[in-house]
Amino acid sequence: MRTPAAPERSRLRVLVVEDDDTIGRHLETGLRGNDYAPTWCRTGAGALAEAEQAPYEVLLLDLGLPDMDGLDVARQLRARLPDLLIVVLTARTDDIDIIAGLDAGADDYLVKPFSLTVLLARLRAHLRRHVVAVPARDPVRLGDLVVDVTARRCALLGVDVPLRAKEFDLLAVLAERAGEAVSRETLMAEVWDENWFGSTKTLDVTLAGLRRRLTEAAQVEGRQARLPRITTLRGHGYRLERQPEPPDR
Repeated sequence: MRTPAAPERSRLRVLVVEDDDTIGRHLETGLRGNDYAPTWCRTGAGALAEAEQAPYEVLLLDLGLPDMDGLDVARQLRARLPDLLIVVLTARTDDIDIIAGLDAGADDYLVKPFSLTVLLARLRAHLRRHVVAVPARDPVRLGDLVVDVTARRCALLGVDVPLRAKEFDLLAVLAERAGEAVSRETLMAEVWDENWFGSTKTLDVTLAGLRRRLTEAAQVEGRQARLPRITTLRGHGYRLERQPEPPDR
């Protein structure tokens, strides 16, 4: 069961997946009143079916759905719609739940109860990142790693490394400042926007995912990749080293 989206095609289409009637109605009304075109689904299966029928730019996703775990919905829609902005809305607050949500493909994580004002500010911040054109820049080469910001490609020994959107944005900022200490405040402002309202734990989780994906790509059998190390600077931030580590480390 769903509430149909507004017909204006100029508005961004938002798929709201929430089984709580009060929250769902509040989100639907608030989004429509702020020039979005929301569609409200109460189940995971309904959301997956709806996403087959119409293009959506944003997904607001509750994890505690009556028919399936919201993480499964996030994984399936992320695989189908790589450019979809996914914001998880949930009462789960443990670090492991936040990590699971981001690893499932979410771009952001908002803990209930939350204010509509904060949610709208988060959406504006993320959507600015989605639409801002990036001027052409030369790829950054560090050992066998190539980061092409203009093409949004990361390659190791010529093979593309699949990164999530925020992982790539984080790597791009560090790569363009390779050898420099980059503060947590700078990374949060440039990757998540200066109007970010959430915990900076999101930075640590995203950085851990980035390290893991690069390490996995460098360890593919039959390839010897020289991968630059991301050094943690306690109390300050991170630094992407210019000199790569040897492949047999």
